Amino acid sequence: MTDPVQPTIRSATEEDLPAIVAMLADDALGATRESPDDLTPYIEAFKRLDGDPHQHVVVAVREGRVVGTLQLTIVPGLSRKGATRAIIEGVRVHADERGSGLGTRFIQWAVEQARRENCQLVQLTSDVTRTDAHRFYERLGFTASHVGFKLSL
Repeated sequence: MTDPVQPTIRSATEEDLPAIVAMLADDALGATRESPDDLTPYIEAFKRLDGDPHQHVVVAVREGRVVGTLQLTIVPGLSRKGATRAIIEGVRVHADERGSGLGTRFIQWAVEQARRENCQLVQLTSDVTRTDAHRFYERLGFTASHVGFKLSL
């Protein structure tokens, strides 16, 4: 058996949006809040993100097919003696790629990018119902150190 072609991690383009949105919608939570049939709001959001040097929307591509995505946001701050932090959001791996090591590679990429941008901290949130994701992040060295709150507007 030959090794599968390793996916390439690269900046996302507008042409990647159908695949990205499909992955965002491909679970119980995403299915209730994403709309893959209307890409208009995603295109508008992508244009805002793409024009901001502190935003990194990336995809993993294997053999010409988008198989994963994540967003890394760099946030300067005053706390922690003026520390810059990185926030990882919207991590998704295509259903038929789960268990392939791609998620680990993605998070490692994000942490290394955060280091390149002189961040002192990487943080992420995960819905309380995503217990498999919690175990995954803990295996990668993240600690569940805070309680998160949201206010829908």
